[in-house]
Amino acid sequence: MIIIADGGSTKTNWCLLDDSNKKIYFNTEGYNPYFVDSDYIVNSLKKGLPGDLPLEKITEVNYYGAGVHNAEKAKIVETAMQKVFPNAQVEVGHDLLAAARALLGDQPGFAAILGTGTNSCIYDGNEITHNIDSAAYILGDEGSGSYIGKKLLTDFIRGLMPEDVAKSFFETYKLTPDEIMDNVYTKPLANRFCASFSKFVYDNNVNIQYTRKIVDDAFEAFFGNLVSKYPDYQNYTFNCIGSVGYNFRNVLEEKATAYNMKVGKILRSPIDDLVVFHINRAAKA
Repeated sequence: MIIIADGGSTKTNWCLLDDSNKKIYFNTEGYNPYFVDSDYIVNSLKKGLPGDLPLEKITEVNYYGAGVHNAEKAKIVETAMQKVFPNAQVEVGHDLLAAARALLGDQPGFAAILGTGTNSCIYDGNEITHNIDSAAYILGDEGSGSYIGKKLLTDFIRGLMPEDVAKSFFETYKLTPDEIMDNVYTKPLANRFCASFSKFVYDNNVNIQYTRKIVDDAFEAFFGNLVSKYPDYQNYTFNCIGSVGYNFRNVLEEKATAYNMKVGKILRSPIDDLVVFHINRAAKA
């Protein structure tokens, strides 16, 4: 039995492939090793995995995760997976590689993630060959849910949000500026907290002009600071995975077109296409 997992900062999508390639899907929370350690992951999986999952019968775990930027961070996740799946060969890769493989299969091209965080790359059909670091949610992550959420929260704290939007925001969350600051600066998983407010932007129908500009500015920063910095980027189609890219795809498609990129695939989640990639790779082995 083989497990394939796509782990974002907020949610992890899992697929169990049995010996006849029957697929069983389930979800747990996300595990970004910049914010959680091995023990946290183990305890969360013990609570979050399906109770009837035959852990000792799993022979291979292919885990792709947010925050797996180097060997040290990958080891945090690998150690946890090895404890939970004791008889499995565990491979841990970056969620950006999962996105590229899901979006492009074995074909070269450009791939991006726009979810809780942001990332992008050039892919050669097997591995990532060029990546401009998104610099994470404090320094960068332009276009992401956390980037959009931070702008919304900043406007609310500073009193810059239009009155009708501010009223709707407070009625929805009942948060004061002090409580927002406390969540961002003293509590764990601030990136996830900030990103959660992108849903308010998506759901808002009080002042669409205001929230539309937040999204437009976020995607302008994404293309201006990241996408357009890749050599010959206009020769590639724009392919993207993630809830933010998917939910705001009308704005995203307009921005890609403005930067002279043809739009390829825009998917909410990579898991289905990632499973197909692994089935095809196994068949060729």
